Amino acid sequence: MTKYSTRQRTALTQFLAAHPDESFSAAQLAAALEPEGVSLSAVYRNLTELVSQNAVCRTQQDGSREALYRFSQAAGCKSHLHLACSRCGKTYHMDVPATDSLVEQVAEDAGFQVDRASTVLHGVCGKCLKADTPQEES
Repeated sequence: MTKYSTRQRTALTQFLAAHPDESFSAAQLAAALEPEGVSLSAVYRNLTELVSQNAVCRTQQDGSREALYRFSQAAGCKSHLHLACSRCGKTYHMDVPATDSLVEQVAEDAGFQVDRASTVLHGVCGKCLKADTPQEES
């Protein structure tokens, strides 16, 4: 079966590429693309194809059954592990030297090759942690 790019897939890919450090649910993507005439069913259909092509990573947040999608073809994305904030949803690239050390140690100790582009560590980013810290009054 021939694979081709549709208007909906192009709109979805362009949106994700413009937001490389964010993860979105299918409903959020459909809402963002609604002005361009992209339906929720088109979003799901295209996400399935993009995930199978490794152009998009599919993850889930702890405590949620909702899938989140992140563009994995952004510059440098394939060579980094990722950190995802469970509060604000932002995705961060881990520092390459730290990533290299971790991946090499896992390969050496466990004989396991880590897929950097799809590996996501979940937690809370510094900005969200700071927002949780009560500010001292002067």
